[in-house]
Amino acid sequence: MCFLLKRVDVWSEVAARNGTGGGGGERCTCDAFLPSSTFPIKDLIEVEETAGEISYRLELEIGKVHEYDIKMTAYAEKIVKLTGKVEVVEENPDDYNDADLEEIKVEIKQVEALIEELQLSIKSSTTVFESLRVEITAMVSKLDTLEKTYDKNLVLATRREYVKIQIELEECEKRHQEIFNPNIGSCAHTGIIKVSKPIVIQLNAHLSAGYKYGGWGKDSKPIPDRESMYWYSGYSSQSMVDMRFYTNYKNLILRTPFLHQNLASGWTGTGNNFIIRENCLYYQINSPFGLAKLNFTSVRYESRVIAGASSRFSYTNSPNQNFDFSADETGLYVTYAKDETRGKLVIAKINEASFGLEEEWHTSVYKPGVSNAFMVCGVLYAVKTVDIHTEDIFYMYDTKTKTETYVNVPFERFQDKYSNLDYNPTDQKLYMYNDGYYFYEIIMSILKPPGDP
Repeated sequence: MCFLLKRVDVWSEVAARNGTGGGGGERCTCDAFLPSSTFPIKDLIEVEETAGEISYRLELEIGKVHEYDIKMTAYAEKIVKLTGKVEVVEENPDDYNDADLEEIKVEIKQVEALIEELQLSIKSSTTVFESLRVEITAMVSKLDTLEKTYDKNLVLATRREYVKIQIELEECEKRHQEIFNPNIGSCAHTGIIKVSKPIVIQLNAHLSAGYKYGGWGKDSKPIPDRESMYWYSGYSSQSMVDMRFYTNYKNLILRTPFLHQNLASGWTGTGNNFIIRENCLYYQINSPFGLAKLNFTSVRYESRVIAGASSRFSYTNSPNQNFDFSADETGLYVTYAKDETRGKLVIAKINEASFGLEEEWHTSVYKPGVSNAFMVCGVLYAVKTVDIHTEDIFYMYDTKTKTETYVNVPFERFQDKYSNLDYNPTDQKLYMYNDGYYFYEIIMSILKPPGDP
C-alpha cells in the first residue's frame, strides 16, 4: 500500500518505481512514506513547510526595509530643502507674498503626510517581526524535540533552513533598527518608557532546560573584529565553571563556539550576574568574597574585595546574587548591599583600568525585594516580579543627579524564573537567561527624547 503525494520532499522515501508493461513503455511511479513507528516524519515535513512560509514572508519584509531606507533618504532631502526655503523667507520676509508662504506650507504638509504614512508602515513591519519570532520559536522547539528524541541526521537539513531564516530575520531587524533608531549610544533621553515582548532565541548550548543558572549576551564594549561575538555560560548548579564564545549569531544558533574557556585552576566563580566587557569577564567569587576580572586577551586574572559588602542579601528567588555587574553608555558598574545599609542597594562605578571603585551611590531600595537590576546611561533600573508572566521596572536612581524615582514599566517574562538580566549599550537590548533559554527584549526606539509629550 502506498500514499500518493502531491509534493515530494527531501525526506520522502520511494516505496516503488515499477514499469507498468505494455508496448508504450510507460512507467508509473509512486512516491510515498514508508510506515515508521520510530520517526514522526510528518512532523518534520510540517516544520519544513513552515520554514518555507516564514522565509517568503521574511523576504517581503526585507524588501520593505530597503524601501523604507530609500524613502527616509528622499524625505531627509525634502526636509533639508524646505528648511533652506524657510530660512531664506525668514531672512527676507518682504520679498515673499502670501502665495509663496502658502506654497511652502503645502510642501510641509505633504512631507508630514509622507512621514505619517512611513510611521504606519514601520509599525506594521514591527508587528510582522514579532509574529515571525513567535512562529520561529515554536518551530525550533519542535526541532529540538525531534533532534533529542530521534535521529539527528534526519533533522539536519531542516535545522540548516531554520538557521538561515534566523540569521535573515536578525539582519533585517538590525537594519530596521539602524534606519529608525540611529541614536544608539546616545543618552539624550529621559529614560525607559516601554520594553518589547520577549524574543526567544532557543534552548541553551547544552540542549537542556536543567541548565537553569547562567547568562548570555554580547560584549558591551567589543574589541576590534569581535563586534558580532556572543558569549554564553550555563550550568545546573550555582558554580560558574566555564565560558563559551561564538563568532556571530549564526554560530550561536548552531551551538558552535570558537572558544570554550575553562575557569578551573582557581578561576571558578558563583552567581549569575556576570558580563563580558572589552573581552574581559567580570564576575563574583566566594574565596575571598569579592569581585573577579579575567582578561581573555592576556589571560590575566585579578580579584578585588569590597569593604563592607555583604553576602547576606541577594535578589528575590535568586540566591548568591550578591554582586551584579552592569555596563552601559557611561561605563562599568557593580551593585551590592551592605549590613550597615540594612540590605539597601549600593551602586559603585568600576575603574576598568585599575579594577578599583571610583564612586558609590546609596539607594533606598531593599535588595531582597528586587528580582534584578541593570544600568542605562548612568541610571539604575530595579525590577520586581509581579506575577508568573510579568516583571516590572519600578525604580530608577540617577547617578548624575543623585535622585530616585518610582516608575511603572511592565514587561513580559518567557518562563517562571530567570537568573540573568543585563542591558547592552551596543544594541539597546535587554538580554535575559530564563530557565535555560536565551531571549532578549528591545528597548529600541522607546527612550523618550526631552521635550516630547
